[in-house]
Amino acid sequence: MHCVKLLGHHLSARDFDRQVAKFHIRVAVLNGFTAQGAPITEVVG
Repeated sequence: MHCVKLLGHHLSARDFDRQVAKFHIRVAVLNGFTAQGAPITEVVG
């Protein structure tokens, strides 16, 4: 949750559905960063 707050301290949208959409976008961005930093393991041999 701390990382989500780093992308923006508050939800500026007033409509609940837009707040949910904004939160989903933030989570997708964080998942993309996590995927880029994950090691790729390969079987050798």
